[in-house]
Amino acid sequence: MPSDLTVWFDGACPLCRREIALLQRLDRRGAIRFVDVADGAPESCPVDHADLLARFHASEDGTVVSGAAAFAAMWRAIPILRPLGLLARNGLVLSVLERLYRGFLRIRPRLQRLFAY
Repeated sequence: MPSDLTVWFDGACPLCRREIALLQRLDRRGAIRFVDVADGAPESCPVDHADLLARFHASEDGTVVSGAAAFAAMWRAIPILRPLGLLARNGLVLSVLERLYRGFLRIRPRLQRLFAY
């Protein structure tokens, strides 16, 4: 299990808020440190604020990952999702997930408007 996992998310994004709320409920062990960066990144964050808002990022054991790799790191920390995270360690699987994530990023603005409240 990851010993140190930080996830940075856009708390101003309605999709992100919903997804993170679900993942926080699944993270019963408190293995993930969730950081809302909507109003700015903490000084200790190694990623530019604009990059944090444009793409999902995580730090797993000191290594910063983004996109599908960040989701996979988060999945590995949650027991019920761990098999998906382990599967994503396969380069081919991660490549497919990354393509899907990039496709999602193209439609994200429209989805945000649909889920805004």
